[in-house]
Amino acid sequence: MNSVVNAVAKVDQAFLFILAVSVGILLLVTGLMLWFVYRYHHSRHPRAEEVRESVWMEVAWTIIPTILAMGMFWFGWDSFRALQSAPQSALQVRVEGRMWSWAFIYPNGRRSGMLYVPQGTPVRLSMTSLDVLHSFYVPAFRIKRDTVPGMATYAWFMPEREGDYDILCAEYCGLKHANMLGTVRVVAREAFDEWYAGTGARGTARGEELLAQYGCTACHSLDGTDGVGPTLRDVFGMTRVLVMPDGSEREVRVDGDYLRRAILDPGAELLKGYQPVMPPYEGVIPDEDLRDLIGWISSRSEGVDAGREVAEAQGCLGCHSTDGSEVAGPSFKGLFGRRGMVERAGRREEVTVDEAYLREAIVEPQAAVPEGYQPIMPAYTELSAEDMDSLLRWLTSLGKRDGG
Repeated sequence: MNSVVNAVAKVDQAFLFILAVSVGILLLVTGLMLWFVYRYHHSRHPRAEEVRESVWMEVAWTIIPTILAMGMFWFGWDSFRALQSAPQSALQVRVEGRMWSWAFIYPNGRRSGMLYVPQGTPVRLSMTSLDVLHSFYVPAFRIKRDTVPGMATYAWFMPEREGDYDILCAEYCGLKHANMLGTVRVVAREAFDEWYAGTGARGTARGEELLAQYGCTACHSLDGTDGVGPTLRDVFGMTRVLVMPDGSEREVRVDGDYLRRAILDPGAELLKGYQPVMPPYEGVIPDEDLRDLIGWISSRSEGVDAGREVAEAQGCLGCHSTDGSEVAGPSFKGLFGRRGMVERAGRREEVTVDEAYLREAIVEPQAAVPEGYQPIMPAYTELSAEDMDSLLRWLTSLGKRDGG
């Protein structure tokens, strides 16, 4: 291990040499300026003097800058060679950049959203981009390399201490550029070997791992908030409006077949209200991972179906539609997040339909009656906490239809 060049130290040497030269020149020039101000002040030299040429000065200010420039070149060249000369024993890792995440593929085919490396083992990164120009930047290891579509670049580093180190994108690459972050995790050799050889979880238990691995959470939230793409919370079973290539629109129910199409070829059926920025995963994600990912998304939406069952059992659908039409009460479709007027204690008040308002409207509907509707809804004080949570999740999902 001692024969491996420390590239970080070489880069630091070049930086410190240039810094020392720059500080030295600054001090020299500042000192000469102050000395000239004192030495040639008009009180001492009321008349200007002609300064004749000096061969020695001309030689000095030619040779000294040349030596300094060559010194900078040498230190820079030495650090450049160190960064380019990866040891033969280095662990080979393929890096793929895409909007807006990093993926790391190991020689055994294992794929990860985090760069796991063993302590004390050099690591060589072969990098490319699947969409636009990115720049792989790890300040702790002095790595900054562009990743270019259709082109391979590389870098290497020696992880000497265990810990987590930040990965950033140093090239503006679109809306979520600032969120294109990652982590280098340096672990002991034994821990890395266990991770590298391990099969990990299987089935839907791998869901969140796969989301991070393929960069899904860079655009899709898991908590119900919208981002560049729609949230994945409770999406399974919802009705969405799609814009077809010919500009026509059609409604679909989010099921396994739709999710497969949306992941593999998202541009073929664009979700209304969102930009076509998602790259296709055809040929990128293996069938097993795709099945596990879809299974996880569907399992996360089980509360939505349970909420509809609660609504049916309690008779909610007798007065509230789910298709936008008006019955005795406001439609559930698009209800969550809507702003409207209610009558509270004899006064008009503007409210936003959030979870707190829905709880109040279910348990104590007469407290704030929506404008334009009669106060005929009974109080549902006997709902269990589980049923209430399921019902709220279902109502929340209906409020995010049609692209939100």
